[in-house]
Amino acid sequence: MEPASTRPKTYRHETPIGLKERIVTIRKQTQKCTLKIHWQLEKEGIHIHARTVGKILKKAGLTRPYRVRKLKHHYSRAERIPGELLEIDVKYVPQRIEERRYYQYTAIDTTSWWRYLAVYEEQSSYQSIHFLQDVIGHFPHPIQAIKTDNGAIFTNYCIGTNKRSDRTVKTIHALDRFCAEREIIHYLIDPGKPAQNGAVERSHREDEEKFYQRNSFSTYRDLQKKLKTWNAYYNDLEHCGLNGKTPNQFLADYQLKNPPNVCT
Repeated sequence: MEPASTRPKTYRHETPIGLKERIVTIRKQTQKCTLKIHWQLEKEGIHIHARTVGKILKKAGLTRPYRVRKLKHHYSRAERIPGELLEIDVKYVPQRIEERRYYQYTAIDTTSWWRYLAVYEEQSSYQSIHFLQDVIGHFPHPIQAIKTDNGAIFTNYCIGTNKRSDRTVKTIHALDRFCAEREIIHYLIDPGKPAQNGAVERSHREDEEKFYQRNSFSTYRDLQKKLKTWNAYYNDLEHCGLNGKTPNQFLADYQLKNPPNVCT
């Protein structure tokens, strides 16, 4: 005979079954991580440790299997101010709407993780400038620099026919002229290195998994309306990189700590 397990069937401080079901429901509906679920429950007046939330999700089989890395590199993140660097990129809207292809432009502030999204019927230099104008109008701080890939809608630096024999550019791109007029630095990532635009690439994955895969769109206006709602939701969502603050909250707190100088 094998000895029976001495593990207790119940614990004095076991999490109530109703709370466990609530955590599982939040995970299935929103795909929030452990910390974000912990912060949401705290706002609802429910105090439960983040590690306990993680154990409940793991027992329910709702955790993502992560690859174990042999080498761990510790990076020190440089302190930036809002508007010091925004990453900009464009992605295809995965669904065709009324037999047409649309394009989503994304700008994300690498300090506050504040985002601005917009969809257009085409991608071009004109649309890139129009989008950046909208971002400048909506972002509450001056924009000092932007970073993009080397696509023709952002730069003509990589177009061979636009290079002289000394490798200088014959014609300056319209977006570069626009930035120069407003004293905005335009950085370019290395060709074939999308990881250098990691913030906006991660943002696009978030859009794909939590917005486009969960919604359908009947018209172009319907897409614009739902994307605007999703963007507002994202900017009011707690962010792990901000220690539980939302992008809007981070910008508001920064504004209080660093009020603009007003000349009297």
